[in-house]
Amino acid sequence: MTTTPLPVTSAAEVSATDVLIVGAGPTGLVLACTLARAGAAVRIIDKYREPHRASRGKGLNQRSRELFDDLGVGAEAAASGIEHITLRKYRDGVAVADTVTFGDRTPTSAVPYASGLIIPQWRTEEILRRRLAEHGVEPEPGCELTGFAQGPDGVVATLADGRRIEAAYLVGCDGGRSTVRKALGTAFEGRTDAEECMVIGDVRADGLDPAYWHQWFDEDAAVMLCPFRGSAHWQLQGAPERDADGRPLAPSLESFQRLVDRCSRNAGIRLSDPTWFSTYRINVRMADRFRTGRVLLAGDAAHVHSIAGGLGMNTGIQDAFNLGWKLAYVVRGLASPGLLDTYEEERLPVAAWTLGLTEERLRAVTEGVKRAGVGTEAVITDDVTTLGVGYGWSSLAWGGAKAGERAPDGPCGSGRLFGVFAGPHFTLLGFGRGSARALAEAGEKCADRLRTCLVDDATGETRRAYGIGEGEEALVLVRPDNHIALSAGADRGAEIADRLLRLGR
Repeated sequence: MTTTPLPVTSAAEVSATDVLIVGAGPTGLVLACTLARAGAAVRIIDKYREPHRASRGKGLNQRSRELFDDLGVGAEAAASGIEHITLRKYRDGVAVADTVTFGDRTPTSAVPYASGLIIPQWRTEEILRRRLAEHGVEPEPGCELTGFAQGPDGVVATLADGRRIEAAYLVGCDGGRSTVRKALGTAFEGRTDAEECMVIGDVRADGLDPAYWHQWFDEDAAVMLCPFRGSAHWQLQGAPERDADGRPLAPSLESFQRLVDRCSRNAGIRLSDPTWFSTYRINVRMADRFRTGRVLLAGDAAHVHSIAGGLGMNTGIQDAFNLGWKLAYVVRGLASPGLLDTYEEERLPVAAWTLGLTEERLRAVTEGVKRAGVGTEAVITDDVTTLGVGYGWSSLAWGGAKAGERAPDGPCGSGRLFGVFAGPHFTLLGFGRGSARALAEAGEKCADRLRTCLVDDATGETRRAYGIGEGEEALVLVRPDNHIALSAGADRGAEIADRLLRLGR
């Protein structure tokens, strides 16, 4: 890696922080919350002067819901969203089938959420901004990054108004057209399909029952209207009108109304009050690296893909949760900078997998809706929950049953394991009374980074979830992002403490 000498500036021109985040969307906000609660100094800037009010990425999947619980905002998101939404499918203007998303699933001890949430992106961001403010941090609007220089000891970012911010690390969470990625010269290989597109927007829709996500799929046209809890606006998605040469027309209220009238067979649905229009074109691209020295990429700045499965925002949220604890440990001196290498090691393969999955799911739904009664449920598989995403290949998967996998929830005394995990610490679980000594030893040596818990598991559910036999005495080390680092015998407490004290080395 080459470095650029940092510019010489006066103290009055430069303000400092541990981490500078560029982009205050869901990825940047989750990253800021994760850092701030861990005690890292963080600033988050955004070039827009006001938060948007567009529905955009309108869903939190099951794994993101778990992470929102960890951040302390899960209940607020649930109160603002719709679970198990019913998809009403039409053909030739007639309702022909209803399907409840994940309708065959119920919460379990290990998996508390059977369904994702339908929630507009503006509301998701509002919830995260409020949580961030509770940590004493506010996004800084109207602050556009124009460049940066990095050296061996930090990064100096330059804003459009001439101000400079000095940071130990800079993270680009600034979307598919990322200024940070472009300034790094990082390749963003893939494809853009200019012809395969949809129109999308937020409108009021009178004459529709908000208990359903209405989906019309005919042979030559398609439109969907999705409701939101507590909002008069619906998200409309549809195939665009085209001109005489076959080129898609720009979205407008008039074109939306014509599309709905055509597909519903003039059912009297009246659209009004549009607050957002966009044309979505399929981009499938991924950065060839997620870290260059002290500058990192997350979310759409690192990878973009088809919206099939609703994984775009969720993948960015999960990038941020993976990166956040690692950055916090490094800037707080609890780990060496080598820990940051595991971010790309773990998340780049996940991004590649996501690109492949969404391409396959897009093909599935494109073919599926050709049959009457089939709608967007055709994209739903267990994969889109991302509950199965793990890092078994990672250098942080230190061995034993389920190393690298998501740590399941489960009963623990009068509470739940997810309540024990919540926060920026590692958690060492002890199974069997013989593990108590190891818990005490590791807890004393690593008090600044480790919480210990002797599992009270009267039903055996938690043992089964973690692959630990009845009567077995064992230790399970869970990372701050709720993945299993190590499963081991109850005599290995000293080794676990040593690993934590040498983290990143």
